[in-house]
Amino acid sequence: MNKFFIQSGAILAGLSVALGAFGAHAFKVALETANRTETFETAARYQMYGGLALILTGILTDKISNKFLRWAGNAFLIGTIIFAGSLYLICATGVTMWGAVAPIGGTSLMVGWGLFLWSISKSK
Repeated sequence: MNKFFIQSGAILAGLSVALGAFGAHAFKVALETANRTETFETAARYQMYGGLALILTGILTDKISNKFLRWAGNAFLIGTIIFAGSLYLICATGVTMWGAVAPIGGTSLMVGWGLFLWSISKSK
């Protein structure tokens, strides 16, 4: 079991719940005023997806030991931080230029899923 991936996934998933709750309650008026509610919800949702992907990857490292699965986990972690982080930054700062960074994170997440599939395909 890859403890790092599981711990990182648990942290990301837990924070997505906390941030989602703050967005729905404490930041609700500010997000609605700035028309950023949907952006914030997307960030929290994809942060949860990334967290769950990392937990799954960490659990599977006991069954599948290859570099592609480790690369997938790294891609999930980097992609989640960049994608969700850029959306949170848009909401927090109002600087829409952060939207140009989001595709880098999204691409990393897609690469992660591709590597995840490849690692499963190459396993015995």
